[in-house]
Parts: sequence; C-alpha cells; structure tokens
Amino acid sequence: MLQPDKARVARLLNRYRAWERMMLADPTNLTVRRRFEDTAYTLCVLMGRRNAREAALAAESYLWPSHRSRAQAQVPHEADT
Repeated sequence: MLQPDKARVARLLNRYRAWERMMLADPTNLTVRRRFEDTAYTLCVLMGRRNAREAALAAESYLWPSHRSRAQAQVPHEADT
C-alpha cells in the first residue's frame, strides 16, 4: 500500500492543529472555520479517514509509531458509542 510522504503529513498536521486552535479561540470567525474545515478534509483524504479526529490521530500514529497505542485508545469503537 502507498503511504503518504511523512514531511507532507507533518506539515498538514501542524497546519490542522494551528487552525484548530484559532477556530476554538474564535468559533464565530467564518474564514478561520472554513480554513480549518478545508485542512481537516485534506487530512482526512491523505490519511484515508472519515473524520478529522481520526485523521489527526492516524497522522500522529504514522509520524510517531510509539504513540500508536495511546492514539488508538483515544478513539472510541463504534460498539462503545
């Protein structure tokens, strides 16, 4: 299976986290919200996930494999919800 370039994943994850902080600081700013959502969508596509939270955790696990077990533990299974 093809894997995304780690440098690209790292840049996108950093951008996602930055927009996330800005969006949480000012949730009424539509420009910030749109850019956050665009970045989240790109991260989802790149990591092959359906939502941004899972995509961010997958990116972290991909970049830092030692964090894999912690990241997987944070994502609830469908049976749990």
